[in-house]
Amino acid sequence: MSDVERQLRILEVLEEEPETTQAGLAAQLGVAVGSVNWYIKRLIKKGYIKATRMQRNRLKYFVTPEGLALKARLTREYMEASLRVYRELRAAAQDALDRIRDEGYATVRIEGPGEAMEIFHLTCLEEGVSLQKDGGAPAPEVQAEGTGFAIVWPDDMSTTAGGNQ
Repeated sequence: MSDVERQLRILEVLEEEPETTQAGLAAQLGVAVGSVNWYIKRLIKKGYIKATRMQRNRLKYFVTPEGLALKARLTREYMEASLRVYRELRAAAQDALDRIRDEGYATVRIEGPGEAMEIFHLTCLEEGVSLQKDGGAPAPEVQAEGTGFAIVWPDDMSTTAGGNQ
């Protein structure tokens, strides 16, 4: 999770659940409580959130107007970064499929989980390239590799297409 995404998620959670604990927030984000504490202190120091004491050891957080503006900016940055990665993956998927078709294949096997492989799968459907399940004629296997895709050819010759080469 990037710094932008972590700050954005903290602001989102605190806006929706101002009485959440740092431990609860850490569990939602999948990070250590110390990390959450550091981010919250930094956001308080910069005036993006305020904390008021509800009980002796319990705080309530308020996202300030400046914090709402930061949240809007971080949302825009996150969306721009996500779209940039999506476009890179789509271009890399199309490049890989072009290479596969240039080698005379109309079917591929895809290997591995994740969003990159989902994008590759959708690109195959849009481009009319069949996906091989198990068995059948030898077909290139495609795996995600950074913002690109690695092609493993049936004759065990390995190469990459698009993105990280």
